[in-house]
Amino acid sequence: MDIYHLSREIEASDMSALEAVINCDEERLKLEKEAEALAAEDGGGGEALDRIYERLEAMDAATAEKRAAEILFGLGFNKQMQAKKTRDFSGGWRMRIALARALFMNPTILLLDEPTNHLDLEACVWLEETLKKFERILVVVSHSQDFLNGVCTNIIHMQNKKLKLYTGNYDQYVQTRAELEENQMKQYKWEQEQIASMKEYIARFGHGSAKLARQAQSKEKTLAKMERGGLTEKVARDKILVFRFTDVGKLPPPVLQFVEVTFGYTPENFIYKNLDFGVDLDSRVALVGPNGAGKSTLLKLMTGELVPSDGMVRRHNHLRIAQYHQHLAEKLDLEMSALQFMMKEYPGNEEEKMRAAIGRFGLTGKAQVMPMKNLSDGQRSRVIFAWLAWRQPHMLLLDEPTNHLDIETIDSLAEALNEWDGGMVLVSHDFRLINQVAQEIWVCENQTVTRWEGGIMGFKEHLRQKAGLSD
Repeated sequence: MDIYHLSREIEASDMSALEAVINCDEERLKLEKEAEALAAEDGGGGEALDRIYERLEAMDAATAEKRAAEILFGLGFNKQMQAKKTRDFSGGWRMRIALARALFMNPTILLLDEPTNHLDLEACVWLEETLKKFERILVVVSHSQDFLNGVCTNIIHMQNKKLKLYTGNYDQYVQTRAELEENQMKQYKWEQEQIASMKEYIARFGHGSAKLARQAQSKEKTLAKMERGGLTEKVARDKILVFRFTDVGKLPPPVLQFVEVTFGYTPENFIYKNLDFGVDLDSRVALVGPNGAGKSTLLKLMTGELVPSDGMVRRHNHLRIAQYHQHLAEKLDLEMSALQFMMKEYPGNEEEKMRAAIGRFGLTGKAQVMPMKNLSDGQRSRVIFAWLAWRQPHMLLLDEPTNHLDIETIDSLAEALNEWDGGMVLVSHDFRLINQVAQEIWVCENQTVTRWEGGIMGFKEHLRQKAGLSD
């Protein structure tokens, strides 16, 4: 039985993306070499060569390159990119190549840890549809509830060092678990009431008349039997995280305006041409489009990190913008605690104020004062959110904020964003988060930005149809 665990990106090398996928099948390469050697012998290889050809045919070796190319294309690699050396790709794209290798190997058991983290929405849709048809055993860890709903037929819940199996997708798991826990709590309360009643009777009448004493002894035996048989445990509720961004009041529009903006990193290669739009404090926008279309570039133009090649970006004089992106984690000194980091970044503030600021994002107690190297990636993300929120921004620009967050934390973030009175522009591969917080969908493609008339789930169906995946 072969098991394939996708855990990290492939190493950078001179091998092309396509070669990196094709060459991962070591058994096929070995058989092809053996077949070549046997065929060159005087006797022609005989039965041994026939057996190798049979095995190669069973492996569908003749279509290896075609299959590898199709997988890479589904994950966003055009022909030119497939021929590009792996060392010329970023870490995120090399992670896609590693995912392509895992799918190409088609193992008996495939283990995927957060496979959507480095994908755009189009690639997420393709991967979801591909894994739906995966005919072997798939075990996946993911923070994307929408993805889990599309792919999974069973959910394993890990709690208190125990595993519990639920049938169905994630939504069905949530419903079934809620029903089971409600029944469990009813049973627990009934048992506790019975125990309390019996203990009270035993205490009152255990030393009374012979008749009452016998009844008390009977209740003692009943109680002991209940305890031996195992009492129902109280339901261990998941910790509820509450995030909170501070409301800072309104600014009169226009707050952020793009006027005939054209931008390119080189004069020969414009990413955007003649953009005209505005973003205000009541805007809740999700930017969608393929990787490389310029979503992150657009956010940098909004903040002023990039300057238009032509045209202008107008910002209200009092506008405060905070941008979340994955590289902010590099700003953290992991030897410091979250509290020390905040005190250093915002000197002159009382420790209790900084503790409260961090606590607003679910990091409390010892987690605030231990070295951040001992925190999970998700906890470090919360420190970054606390750091950004302390600036009291009027507008949040969020570039893939969910990559290190679990589903419950994503829900807390969504609730906080919906309760906050500022403007938001979001880039995310998480359909559910977009559905929770975005009121407008803007498509970045073909050097322009256009508004999608409809919700994100309608856009998802559009991507299915575009890729020829719709039923």
